Amino acid sequence: MRTALTTQKKTVLTTQEKTALTTQEVAARFNELARQEKWFEIQDELFAADAKSIDPPNSPYFGYAEGKSAVRKKGEDWVQRVEAVHRTYTTDPVIGGNHFSVGREVDITVKGLGRIQINEIMVYEVSNGQIVLEQFFY
Repeated sequence: MRTALTTQKKTVLTTQEKTALTTQEVAARFNELARQEKWFEIQDELFAADAKSIDPPNSPYFGYAEGKSAVRKKGEDWVQRVEAVHRTYTTDPVIGGNHFSVGREVDITVKGLGRIQINEIMVYEVSNGQIVLEQFFY
């Protein structure tokens, strides 16, 4: 009988592990990592393989990337250009349906641009427990 219970518990755990995260859960984990400035961990843990990243048209900073590795490269390329971080701040997420958004403020010195401040709204779309789209408004 003990084996049956152990087997049942394992089955329950396996079933729970396969359950997709809700938008609320993704946003909560995102917030936890964002507060620590762990942006690459956010991508590794929460982004879908076919995630898209969209910045405003004619952005002097970024462009469009599709696919987890391309989104990662976009972030890595940006980080390599940052010479100094003076201030960063990310708001708590606001959730609506399968989307959540955060406000983000950065005061940084960037190679080729000098010291800049970016105040943006970052919107994320969640599907099957993963971020499939990030879009930035600034």
